[in-house]
Amino acid sequence: MSDIKLNTIPEAIEDLKNGKIIIVVDDEDRENEGDFLCAAELTTPELINFMAFHGRGLICMPLPEKRCDELGLEVMVSRSSDPKETAFTVSVDLLGNGTSTGISAGDRAKTILALMDEKSKPTDFMRPGHIFPLRARKGGVLKRAGHTEAAIDLTSLAGLKEGGVICEIMNDDGTMSRLPDLHAFAQKHDMKIVSIEDLIHYQLKKGNLIERLEERKVKTAYGEFDFFAFRETSNDQIHFALTKGAWTVDEPVLVRVQSSDSYFDVLTRLNNGEKPLLEKVTNMINEAGKGAVIFINNVSNSENTLRKLQQFLNYQDGQEQHPTLAFNYRDYGIGTQILKNLGINKFKVITQNPNIKPQVGGYDVEVTELVQL
Repeated sequence: MSDIKLNTIPEAIEDLKNGKIIIVVDDEDRENEGDFLCAAELTTPELINFMAFHGRGLICMPLPEKRCDELGLEVMVSRSSDPKETAFTVSVDLLGNGTSTGISAGDRAKTILALMDEKSKPTDFMRPGHIFPLRARKGGVLKRAGHTEAAIDLTSLAGLKEGGVICEIMNDDGTMSRLPDLHAFAQKHDMKIVSIEDLIHYQLKKGNLIERLEERKVKTAYGEFDFFAFRETSNDQIHFALTKGAWTVDEPVLVRVQSSDSYFDVLTRLNNGEKPLLEKVTNMINEAGKGAVIFINNVSNSENTLRKLQQFLNYQDGQEQHPTLAFNYRDYGIGTQILKNLGINKFKVITQNPNIKPQVGGYDVEVTELVQL
């Protein structure tokens, strides 16, 4: 990240336990920005005022998916165009209980504490409001390397209720604070500063989110490949990979991480073709003699996915007609863990957008090249 020395994750956890604010910085290849973070259940008006005065950014509240569902916090927009895929829900204010307009530091602290109160109901909140909940991905920073997931992971590691309060940090002139600015601010205010990359390292010590289920050779409409199926342990979703050839651990390998937004009905397409983009990717890998395509699946019903997987394998054995299955969602956290499971540590990423570098910080891997599709 730089030569600036950051604090350790245990040091940050200890400050969160004690109700203090810390600074969390993200990947240099992502936003390279910093957020204030405090534990939601320990929020005070003084902490909110500090964030608003010194941070100047939007004060948001990362919450687990389950808590968002319990409180009826629907997503703000059904189809987000945010490239960072920050999962805003509808904004809220606490109704009554001594609140007024909802914008004061005291009102916002009351709203945050009410959102953390297990006795609170959806009807206790007005929509829209001045607190912006964020729906964190299950699996934390190993699923998505964002401040939202970092807040959930860090408060959980601190033994607190999962939920945080975050605020982007700006400089006095309104520009975004970068690492040198953030480090100077942290020193001035005696605050701990940690990176999402270090948090990923810390979480990986407890194990990753990927379990290999199946491995075999298959004949597809695009040639013969090695086929792998993986289970994501945080939610039982099933993901697939096609590989060709062999490689050493230090060798850059051509890879593509693909979602169903581009590849509808993946298993069917592997058997009967009809997908020019997938054909182009596999042609590139066939020409190189080695490579991997990762298919990230976001289907909520894992039993259905496993059934479709068996249909695909049965088709390979000549026992069944074309299976069908849709995929959606690109996720380089899960994709990176799958690639490491396959022994690939250096990536030549096949992409339609060479201006966006995959977020792989914390995994001890390297993107050596972006290859235009």
